[in-house]
Amino acid sequence: MRLDALPRYPLAHLPTPVEELPRLSSELGRAILIKRDDQTGLALGGNKTRKLEFLVAEALANKADTLLTTGAPQSNHCRQTAAAAARAGMRCVLILSGEARPRNTGNLLLDELLGAQVLWAGKQPREEALQRAWEAESASHHRPYLIPYGGSNPLGASAYVKAMQELLGQGVPVDRIVIASSSGGTQAGLVLGARVFGFHGSIHGISVDPTRAVLADLVASLASDTGRFLGLDVKVEPSQVNADDRFTDGGYGVLGEPEREAIALFAQKEGILLDPVYTGRAAAGLLHMVRTGEIKPGERVLFWHTGGLPALWAYGPQLLQH
Repeated sequence: MRLDALPRYPLAHLPTPVEELPRLSSELGRAILIKRDDQTGLALGGNKTRKLEFLVAEALANKADTLLTTGAPQSNHCRQTAAAAARAGMRCVLILSGEARPRNTGNLLLDELLGAQVLWAGKQPREEALQRAWEAESASHHRPYLIPYGGSNPLGASAYVKAMQELLGQGVPVDRIVIASSSGGTQAGLVLGARVFGFHGSIHGISVDPTRAVLADLVASLASDTGRFLGLDVKVEPSQVNADDRFTDGGYGVLGEPEREAIALFAQKEGILLDPVYTGRAAAGLLHMVRTGEIKPGERVLFWHTGGLPALWAYGPQLLQH
């Protein structure tokens, strides 16, 4: 396997800690642990920093001078990409969906502070706007390196194959991993890493927006492609992917009462902050599974915190609704 041979540009504080959550565990009657990928260190951290170590290394090897990517207005991936570009001495161009906002807050504010050029897709499909931006950058004699949505390609997903190896090396036994899943790269890497390094528990991806079928297909395909990229003979089928879309009724980025409750519970029991879009929804799913008995007594559950904290400031009034 060529995982350890892949070039990496150092960005992340690794290994991230695994912590027991004793007060939350007592409240829920289950053993809950947390993997702190919110503490990867780059511009307030998050899971994309791991992926960007591999992606930036490839960009520099290709003599690129600009990182180009896309996301939602409060994209954690875009914020971390802007920070990675600044760290590596590169330009950064971000294509964000929709129209420009009247006031920059949360991740948008940090995008600006980090020096990224922010372009808005408007009514264009985001991927179409991204392709046009790549063509414009190339025509302007820059050398853009295009990072897909979420950094979710085989190179980016390889970072979470490595992250699974890291977790197992920390020697903390768990039966189930719960993680927010959207573009699929993080879950795909963990699924493949479980096969490679012998994790036999469940990897439960809580969908932030795709349907169960779409997410399962996406994760299985990317895990299989990543295996081939790493020189492994591994095939992952959609039926082998635990994709859960029961908590997407509000839609992408819509903060509802389940997310509010989960965010408040983690904050007030453990002093741990979750974000409104990803980890808040995944934690709401975790609470539901405990309360319905789907997560059984005696089961040790690891909540993989993927970051996203700057978005809290963009959702302030909604977070404080009662």
